[in-house]
Amino acid sequence: QNVLKTVGQVAASEATVMVTGESGTGKELIARCVHRHSHRSKGPFVAVNCAAIPENLIESELFGHEKGAFTGAIKRSIGRFERAKGGTILLDDIDDLSLRLQTKLLRVIQEGEIERVGGTEVISVDVRIIAATKVDLKSLVETKSFREDLYYRLNVIKLIVPTLNERKSDIPLLAHFFLSKLSTEKQLSQDLIKYLMELDWPGNVRELEPLIMQMSVFCRKPVIDLDDVPDSYTPVQREYESKGG
Repeated sequence: QNVLKTVGQVAASEATVMVTGESGTGKELIARCVHRHSHRSKGPFVAVNCAAIPENLIESELFGHEKGAFTGAIKRSIGRFERAKGGTILLDDIDDLSLRLQTKLLRVIQEGEIERVGGTEVISVDVRIIAATKVDLKSLVETKSFREDLYYRLNVIKLIVPTLNERKSDIPLLAHFFLSKLSTEKQLSQDLIKYLMELDWPGNVRELEPLIMQMSVFCRKPVIDLDDVPDSYTPVQREYESKGG
């Protein structure tokens, strides 16, 4: 609730936003929420996972390229920034960008302009940038693997998404929501909910959802209970796994 209250205040501005939090906490959902409540909500929301795109392709993905810019560039391609015009672009895992691309991104933030790979035309792009990371960017600045000037440009407004372990009171709401997505009439027992709230969740919300789905699939009863919890989530098995067994 505290995060969402902040989102409501942030959405009304044009400020660049930094969303931080562990993997699986829902950083992209927060970014989408910012976009949805902003005056750019009718524009596109374009998400880019910087860690999932190979280094030799990400510049073209972000800024586009001209025909013949490199081997295989058989036609002009429009990049993600151009596609996001009038809307919002989410740069997830921003820490994965090389220093060279960080320099190019800094220009986009400062000037609102890009150049396609292999091109000379300067293209204006009206986009709001939201960056997301699961690491401490300040520590990367100290080791000079992340530009300090870019860090301050991105870190205008910081939203910290808490881990699931820090908001265990959300577990009942999330568990029932995930179960409802399966269009099932099954229910979760109170004992099961209590047990889920006692567990440790290193994978956060991204770990909870598939567990609920798994129990729903294999449970043949109308009420999913403790005996439907997979062995890997019992205390003995978890202790064994934590020791590398």
